[in-house]
Amino acid sequence: MSIDTSIGGGKTKFPATRLSAVILTHSADEKERTRAFSTLIATYWKPIYKYVRIKWRKGNEDAKDLTQGFFAKALEKGYFDAYDPAKARFRTFLRLCVDGYVANENKAAGRIKRGGEATILSLDFEGAEQELLGDHAAAEASMDSFFDQEWVRSLFTLAVEHLAADLAGKGKQKHFELFLRYDIQAQGTEETLTYDQLAREFSLSVTDVTNYLAVARREFRTIVLDQLQSLTATEEEFRSEAKALLGVDL
Repeated sequence: MSIDTSIGGGKTKFPATRLSAVILTHSADEKERTRAFSTLIATYWKPIYKYVRIKWRKGNEDAKDLTQGFFAKALEKGYFDAYDPAKARFRTFLRLCVDGYVANENKAAGRIKRGGEATILSLDFEGAEQELLGDHAAAEASMDSFFDQEWVRSLFTLAVEHLAADLAGKGKQKHFELFLRYDIQAQGTEETLTYDQLAREFSLSVTDVTNYLAVARREFRTIVLDQLQSLTATEEEFRSEAKALLGVDL
């Protein structure tokens, strides 16, 4: 998924709506830890699944088991307690944890043990597999870059889903439809849309198109920043990721 960085806009206030899930994985409260892991799983399971499929050359079923088994073991053994934000971004640390886990599984058994006991969430592995089959660039990218690209895709996909629900709840479905049409569907294609064309397509004035898109982009930016705050361990990392993804200075 490609999102134009112009969506980032100008100066944006630091969101204060969500605590860092990375930090909360260390919480003494079991329920808090579980919620934090659920947040991380929602963003990272698909990049991990695809990464295991490609780098470790695992089949579909083995990659499913390894992905779910990794998160189950990480929760049980406190894998993320060793994370030091001064040394690396969390997703870099996470990728290295995955490599260690898969290597150990290979050594321990010589095969992947089947079993539903590792199931944490109902994950759309079939959808991830279809995306992977259609991604011809995956074979060309380095594994570091591939994992980062998939993380961004996962983050933005969740943000778009959140935006759709949020705007629908506010009776602003057309705002989302315009955003989807102009900022998502038309990106990365040869189609060149103008606000005049959108106005005719959606039976709106050009002023309405401008205003509706501004509202949707502002909401989307807030959602992405809120997610980033949850997925980073320090303010410095948060600001760096916001600058890289949305082009915003916080």
